[in-house]
Amino acid sequence: MKISQKLAQAHSGSQASRPTYSFEYFVPKTTQGVQNLYDRMDRMYDLGPAFIDVTWNAGGSTESPSANNLTTEIVATAQGILGLETCMHLTCTGMPKETVEAALEQAYKAGCQNILALRGDKAEGKSDSDSDKDTFIYAKDLIRFIRNKYGDYFDICVAGYPEGHPEEPDPKVLIKYLKEKVDAGANFVITQMFYNVDTFLSWVQQCREAGINVPIIPGIMPISTYASFLRRANWCQVDIPKHFLEALEPIKGDDSEVREVGTQLVADMCRKMLANGITHLHFYTMNLERATIMILESLSLLEQSPAVTPQEERPTSSSSVSSSSSLKVNNPPLPWRQSLGLTRKEESVRPIFWKNRKHSYVARTQDWDEFPNGRWGDSRSPAYGELERYGGVMRHSSARAREIWGQPASYRELASTFVRYINGKTSSLPWSDSPISAEVDEIKPQLIDLNTRGILTINSQPSVNGVPSNHPVHGWGPAHGYVYQKAYLELLVPESLADKIIAQITQDPQITYYSVDNAGHLETNAPENGGPNAVTWGIYPGHEVIQPTIVEKISFLAWKDEAFKLAHEWARCCDKDSAAQKLLNEVADQWRLINIVHNDFQSSNKIFEALAGISAF
Repeated sequence: MKISQKLAQAHSGSQASRPTYSFEYFVPKTTQGVQNLYDRMDRMYDLGPAFIDVTWNAGGSTESPSANNLTTEIVATAQGILGLETCMHLTCTGMPKETVEAALEQAYKAGCQNILALRGDKAEGKSDSDSDKDTFIYAKDLIRFIRNKYGDYFDICVAGYPEGHPEEPDPKVLIKYLKEKVDAGANFVITQMFYNVDTFLSWVQQCREAGINVPIIPGIMPISTYASFLRRANWCQVDIPKHFLEALEPIKGDDSEVREVGTQLVADMCRKMLANGITHLHFYTMNLERATIMILESLSLLEQSPAVTPQEERPTSSSSVSSSSSLKVNNPPLPWRQSLGLTRKEESVRPIFWKNRKHSYVARTQDWDEFPNGRWGDSRSPAYGELERYGGVMRHSSARAREIWGQPASYRELASTFVRYINGKTSSLPWSDSPISAEVDEIKPQLIDLNTRGILTINSQPSVNGVPSNHPVHGWGPAHGYVYQKAYLELLVPESLADKIIAQITQDPQITYYSVDNAGHLETNAPENGGPNAVTWGIYPGHEVIQPTIVEKISFLAWKDEAFKLAHEWARCCDKDSAAQKLLNEVADQWRLINIVHNDFQSSNKIFEALAGISAF
């Protein structure tokens, strides 16, 4: 969706007075950094940004196509997997037209409809006269090119400079240039960072007087440390108000205090802008979340479910389980993250097995011509992409995997790793990309009990019996509806334990299960021609029943390949021939994967009662 349209909708009707906000992320330099960024973007989705933007390869260089390709890859992931409306930066200095065309085509195919058109920094030693006929000189040239090739498909954003630019300090000249970019087809403006609100508001008024009538969005740089605050302000040559320095200089050695005081200074900036007619704030996150969250909380723009104090974070490594995973601004349209990819916008049904691995599910279904958008048809056999096409399925390096999960040398140690994850002390498992969700809080004691007994759970959901669709944890879908769920467990256990489990759970006529090993030997008590089993559904005024999450045999068999391969890949991360490597290879080669559905959704605990008394130890 176009950002200008999205903001216009957000600022009309009953929500017209509520400000909106967005986040900028830059392209990391390492593969692990990219995975960490995806995790952070995933968590910050719950903060409810109207959109995000992703920077282009910085520094005026066109000699690193891999970095440029990474920009389009991150845009595609944010748009298609994380469900974030995304704006792609695109610089044009010295950029061959074929490179620009390729980037725009990739953005188009990803479903991205928003481009931030920038001239970019000139390569060192280069001037405008050095550009040849196959490159662009100014952002307005890039805008005209996009409009000529794509018409109005893309919203085009441009940069604004309230305090001047290193190459042109006169704001009036810069306003003239900005007007030329808007006249060429730009739809909205995002400014460079600043701290002097009076200068910004005066500049906005001058822009309006010059005939620039598109939305102008202020760029906000949070303050994390005193050194980074000064460095960024000096780099961008922005004015630092005297009261900022008076407040921050005496505490410059205390990063925590600087962050607290800086939060209030920036929040006061935002309040003044909001009081003067600004309706949207754009945060330069620097790929961090804590400082931005603190500002949004200070502005009372976040509606918190169970609050967790933001924890320390590192820009290039995975932080502890973050507070933003517990922050929820609006109920989603579906219980799983809806893709904004070009071909997936009507998708409304998914198997539960990939609930915690949405990156993998989207990758393995990317070649589908159509997606289920009502019910998963009984006659439709889903054709999942082969795992070999996507290389490794592990999202972490070997070193990072060892750091997060360790090297469990025994079955008990492996069970303890799962318990740590359920307790929120580990941010992920190979079978779950994200921290444990708030949804399982009500069954956390039962899950801990199961895993302590060696019944390892890689997926679960509690039963839900008609809670309102605006429920802070379980709610999804349109207003004034009701949400239902069947209790679900997915287990990874040795074959001997699997036999005991199946013998016991089948005593309950409300339970259906599938059990499979790596070789594909399947056992089930599900009706042979029964079709998919909806495990999540919603009832809404004026709608037929919505059934977005299912259990289904063909999908389960595709998932089992991935589930067992994840155990093999974890084993490869361990020391060669170690006890941990042998154990995890045994899990992959000899254990069984079992999914269990308790079909009495009015019962909250019967699925756990069916497993009572069974233990591996």
